Amino acid sequence: MVYYLIIALQVFCVYHLYKNRRPYYWVFVIIFLSLIGCIIYLITQVYNKRDAEKITSEITHIINPTKKINDLEKQLQFSESYQNRVNLADAYLEIKDYNSAIPHYLEALEGNMQNDFYVIIQLIKAYFNIENYKNVVLYAEKIKEHSEFKKSKSQFLYGLALEKLGEFEAAETNLRAIDIRYSFYNERLVLAKFLISRQKEAEAKDILEEIQTESQHMTKPNKRLFKATIQDVEKLLTTMNNS
Repeated sequence: MVYYLIIALQVFCVYHLYKNRRPYYWVFVIIFLSLIGCIIYLITQVYNKRDAEKITSEITHIINPTKKINDLEKQLQFSESYQNRVNLADAYLEIKDYNSAIPHYLEALEGNMQNDFYVIIQLIKAYFNIENYKNVVLYAEKIKEHSEFKKSKSQFLYGLALEKLGEFEAAETNLRAIDIRYSFYNERLVLAKFLISRQKEAEAKDILEEIQTESQHMTKPNKRLFKATIQDVEKLLTTMNNS
């Protein structure tokens, strides 16, 4: 139990430093000094009572995610507000309980226009993960003119859903929207595979070669994060070059 608590504490500290843009050297302090490194980080970088209470809460939720669900369900029972319902739906989404998340998102949408864009984005994720592609398309088309939808992962999921439904031209248009240099590496690999399936090998190869070139200029954390993607890109390029 102590081991998992330390791991959870390290995860939180790394999350906190990225979120708050603390110096990168803290990662090494947290990882290599383990519990001592976490304590040093918390004392020097997270120092007020409010933050301390938040840390305790988030660590508890990492160790026992069902506690977070239970707490949010109690909050919703106490006050059936829009935000409490969305918070509970988000918590279900985090633990990949999509079928529990969806009804809460749908109820939050009923008769409430505030923050609808956010809720629809979450619905798109949930429906995609249960392979309900028709509803992915249905809700994506409600917000597809929104500026934040364009060139987003939600538009990418919309494109994938269109592909599953056999609407290949519309799928390609939306999948190509995320072909942005130095970003969306996983999605661009999927796009390249899609283009290959559509007999557009030359365009696919251009995308793969761009990713390969960009990988040479990645930071070390990004190289670790996208290691599997880069390896898949290189394997695919090798196969295409040898064919």
